[in-house]
Amino acid sequence: MAPSSSSGLTFKLHPLVIVNISDHYTRVKTQLNPPASVCASGNASNNGEAMFQQNPRVYGCVIGVQRGRTVEIFNSFELLYDPSTQTLDRSFLEKKQELYKKVFPDFYILGWYSTGNDAEESDMHIHKALMDINESPVYVLLNPAINHAQKDLPVTIYESEMHVIDGIPQLIFAHTSYTIETVEAERISVDHVAHLKPSDGGSAATQLAAHLTGIHSAIKMLSSRIKVLSQYLAAMQKGDIPCENSLLRQVSSLLRRLPAMESERFQDDFLMEYNDKLLITYLAMITNSTMNEMVDKFNIAYDRNTRRGGRTAFM
Repeated sequence: MAPSSSSGLTFKLHPLVIVNISDHYTRVKTQLNPPASVCASGNASNNGEAMFQQNPRVYGCVIGVQRGRTVEIFNSFELLYDPSTQTLDRSFLEKKQELYKKVFPDFYILGWYSTGNDAEESDMHIHKALMDINESPVYVLLNPAINHAQKDLPVTIYESEMHVIDGIPQLIFAHTSYTIETVEAERISVDHVAHLKPSDGGSAATQLAAHLTGIHSAIKMLSSRIKVLSQYLAAMQKGDIPCENSLLRQVSSLLRRLPAMESERFQDDFLMEYNDKLLITYLAMITNSTMNEMVDKFNIAYDRNTRRGGRTAFM
């Protein structure tokens, strides 16, 4: 078990980070574990691969701010990791960092996250790889295993400390305490999600499965009907069945309702309208910025004139 940290830093974790990690893990696990009907056609090549599919590990970066001895983790984003070479995709990391820097200029990469029961030795390779970005990164670990008896959040935050083991200095993980920090928007969102209840008394997973099943059945039915219509028109074109003008008019009317998204004219019109919207948004931002500057300058000038007028009246 990892020792306790002695850095004295105070960590504050926002719920958005936990939701992001959980969502990342759920999506990867769902993609690696397709429905039983799909899995019936083939099995995993070996037990190790099957175990990885049942409990995949996901990786990402956590971002936030550090004010003095207080570290506040606000958000996170995903990373591409190659488990065979135990390396990160640096170009992807730098691109994501640049994009997030434009949206959140005050946020910095504080460390990284992963999923699992406990910190592993291989995690130290990723930890050291991020030290060129942050010399003392934090490691947020989410345990996706469901334990109904556990009352605390299955989230652990680790720091790295240099310890002398058997006369050799080694960098090890040391777990630290943290508190959950929320803003008003996060409190409202978390409270709304916590009070969501299925209308029929079933679980949320059951409702989602029923919804996806309904969509799948509708698409399957639409595909079968389009296939029948295509075969009928092909037979009519070959002369196997008599031509019915009324039916052809109905088919033509139906096809005209479909959006012609693949046509060159549609692409030109779409791009033109899209660029116009972007230009209007850009002009609105410039106008808003200019007006704010003018208002600020007007308020400063008004305050100065008010002070001067007060001094003159006093004299």
